[in-house]
Amino acid sequence: EVQLEDSGGGLVQAGGSLRLSCAASGFTFDDFAIGWVRQGPGKEREGVVCFSTNDGISHYADSVKGRFTISSDNAENLWHLEMTSLKPEDTAVYHCAVAIGPLAVCPDYDYWGQGTRVTVSS
Repeated sequence: EVQLEDSGGGLVQAGGSLRLSCAASGFTFDDFAIGWVRQGPGKEREGVVCFSTNDGISHYADSVKGRFTISSDNAENLWHLEMTSLKPEDTAVYHCAVAIGPLAVCPDYDYWGQGTRVTVSS
């Protein structure tokens, strides 16, 4: 069973930093695409970042480029989203998500974590 567990959200002042984590299990880490999607209050869902083994590239939304970084530990079952220079408009519930298999591409996710709330105060 594929499971994604989000953690690391919280309250931070504008300009601060947070690190989100996503513990992934239940699938082999051969072909996959993994990333974070967020939804702020009154806003549409927005893809923040996605990494795909198809091209080995991390794709960032323009709104977070240069501020957010996706990474993983060596075992690839724990992923992180390092968020710096946070802005009030980054306030949202952040969900990690994954697509699995040789055709896995960003952002056609199959599985979602429960989400973690990030609040950035001005």
